[in-house]
Amino acid sequence: MPSSDFGVLEETARTWRPDGVRTTDALAPGPTAALSAVLDLPEPAAGGGDPLPPLWHWLHFLSWPRRTALGPDGHPRDAHFLPPLPQRRRMFAGGRLEVAAPLILGRPAEQYSHVYDVRPKRGRSGDLLFVTVRSEYHQDGRLCLTEEQDLVYRSGGGAPVPAAPTPNTGTRPHDDGSPWQQEWHTDPALLFRFSALTANAHRIHYDSPYTTGVEGYPGLVVHGPLLVLAMLELLRGQGREVRSLTYRLRKPVFCGEPLLACGTSEDEGSARLRIASCRDEAHATADIDYAVSSHVPDGTAP
Repeated sequence: MPSSDFGVLEETARTWRPDGVRTTDALAPGPTAALSAVLDLPEPAAGGGDPLPPLWHWLHFLSWPRRTALGPDGHPRDAHFLPPLPQRRRMFAGGRLEVAAPLILGRPAEQYSHVYDVRPKRGRSGDLLFVTVRSEYHQDGRLCLTEEQDLVYRSGGGAPVPAAPTPNTGTRPHDDGSPWQQEWHTDPALLFRFSALTANAHRIHYDSPYTTGVEGYPGLVVHGPLLVLAMLELLRGQGREVRSLTYRLRKPVFCGEPLLACGTSEDEGSARLRIASCRDEAHATADIDYAVSSHVPDGTAP
């Protein structure tokens, strides 16, 4: 968007405040079993009556717009929390989660979401609109989770990222000796299945000609939420119970690149996690606060 149009972003930030939305979900255990299979876990992460792992509620409270309501990029043309910008492009920047109590599978839960903050910003790559959506999750009459997601929008068309190098699928990621490590690999089937589980039709995750020819990426893009869940699996392998987390998606990862989820305990009850490749030491990062337990396994994640 030209700088002369920055006023459009400022006006949107000042006036655009859509009403909040309430959604209910039965929290059936099927999606959890499906994601366990997608992540190649030995068994479902949880079943009916068990606590849902942190951020696995992303499998629930989903919206399925009609196919004719989708734009050329696969995102909905219009939706309740999409700002009214022309030729809008969306990027997922990060978020935060506070856990008062885990959601329990097999019990109905309610989500209340609203736009919490809207801010225009001038960046090196152009003018941007930052939108924070805040959601509260209630179950059995109590507040269980409070989540904020930071979404970044640009307007005016054009490739959303500068030209990037060809994905390196043959070089191992940088290893700094972090005590918690798990090698991780992606392929088109993994990305396709995760898109289906999260109702994400954005074509950069499954349509190679579109991804390279229109969006300007060198290959299929690994979902930001999938990187976050990969980091959290590293922590779950250590038997830690997450109380809060802050995560940031810094640089895109491309399908087929060897990855390393790694992390370390910073202080008693906190940890720092990241996703590394041979190109970058921190494509995604997460800062975690967890409950301290005397029964924690040693060594690397399974």
